[in-house]
Amino acid sequence: MSTGHTVLGCQTTDKTVVTLFIILVLLCLVAVVGNGFIIIALGMKWLLRRTLSAHNKLLISLAASRFCLQCVVIGKNIYVFLNPTSFPYNPVIQLLNLMWDFLTAATIWLCSLLGFFYCVKIATLTHPVFVWLKYRLPGWVPWMLLSAVGMSSLTSILCFIGNYMIYQNHAKSGHQPWNVTGNSLRHSLEKFYFFSIKIIMWTIPTVVFSIFMSLLLVSLVRHMKKTFLALSELRDVWAQAHFKALLPLLSFIVLFISCFLTLVLSSASNTPYQEFRYWMWQVVIHLCTVIHPIVILFSNPVLRVVIKRGCC
Repeated sequence: MSTGHTVLGCQTTDKTVVTLFIILVLLCLVAVVGNGFIIIALGMKWLLRRTLSAHNKLLISLAASRFCLQCVVIGKNIYVFLNPTSFPYNPVIQLLNLMWDFLTAATIWLCSLLGFFYCVKIATLTHPVFVWLKYRLPGWVPWMLLSAVGMSSLTSILCFIGNYMIYQNHAKSGHQPWNVTGNSLRHSLEKFYFFSIKIIMWTIPTVVFSIFMSLLLVSLVRHMKKTFLALSELRDVWAQAHFKALLPLLSFIVLFISCFLTLVLSSASNTPYQEFRYWMWQVVIHLCTVIHPIVILFSNPVLRVVIKRGCC
């Protein structure tokens, strides 16, 4: 199931919708290029050195997930733009939604795991559990990635079952839009089943992300206060350096939470494909996802070096 499911009879396309569609495609293309660059840069390093840090393994996995997601989004939205009144559970959209559900859940889980990794590796907490995790965490990355794939697969399968039930019911009714039983089943699944699955499966990693990011920020603020008092002569230089270091982290938090909220609101709205609101939600969601790869490109040391070499 995607964010818009109601079919209307109108075949006309509003100019505003066309504009939003073009903006959406351009945003997705920028995200594809940004994530593709991350994949190539880190992938080349992995091939040349035969090794990659745990942090960069998470980054390349997140970039790959986002790269594929943006490609699916482009394909799906081109299809629904050209076929705005098609049945939203037909086999083509079912396949696109299956990939969208999997990749969206995978992206959320990978962001959550990246936040957990940042907290454990960067936080200055001295609790024995954190000290123990610092040494154990790099070896857990493959299992973390596998768990993200598993949870994402579960989400997509559960949503696909609901999509398939609606399509089968629609096919049995002879594709009649006024079939009361079919419409009742569809509205019930859209209102309760799909939304509940996505809220649960998206909220769990978001809560994990929020907890560990809060711990990290508290730890960093405490550390900054102590250092600020100790280095009275270099306060301006020190403050500027720490602000630059904190900016990517803060942007990651803001963009992740913004993307989560827009996904939830978009799923709750159940807007028809050809309506202005559907395309507006799509633009807002993917505006959040296009900014973070750019932040990563200019904040990650490995990627920054590649960019500088490319510009020279």
